[in-house]
Amino acid sequence: MEPPGITRHRRPFLAPLYLSIVVAVLALAAGWLFYSHATTTVVFLVRPADAPGAIDDPPVSAEGEARAERLARMFGAEKPGAGRIDALYESDDRRAQQTAAPLLERLHRAPTVFPAVEARSAAARALREHPGGTVLVVASGTALPLMVQELTGLTITAASDDADFVYIASIPRIGRAHLARLRL
Repeated sequence: MEPPGITRHRRPFLAPLYLSIVVAVLALAAGWLFYSHATTTVVFLVRPADAPGAIDDPPVSAEGEARAERLARMFGAEKPGAGRIDALYESDDRRAQQTAAPLLERLHRAPTVFPAVEARSAAARALREHPGGTVLVVASGTALPLMVQELTGLTITAASDDADFVYIASIPRIGRAHLARLRL
């Protein structure tokens, strides 16, 4: 009979060290992935000035032209940085297009035009196509309250003095949206 062989099992001395390094690398990768996708999209919503008259699609008034020039000065930065707009959405009515025209001329860019009845889908498209960006929306009628509701979940009422305000919706990918209103 032969004596039994000595069976030694090597204990992995550095296994706890290797395991902790692997866990730390995975935790850092998950943190980086979370941080890189945690963006906030800012959407400015503007309504053109109301036009007097009873026609269906009236042109913008003289007051509206002055507001359009102010918008062009506010958001017309051509170089990247503060005040730069990544995209401009406008509803398909004449006043919204005339309000956005000076800004578009300054930026040398084409707008995304959407029908007013599809305001909710246009808001979802703006969030999907410009994550972490800055978007300006010029919409009139009921399109603006529908977009605010789609973006933030908040309900605003359409009032005649609403043309003097800019709504600022801050929509983070993680967390809840916020809405601010400033006088233009």
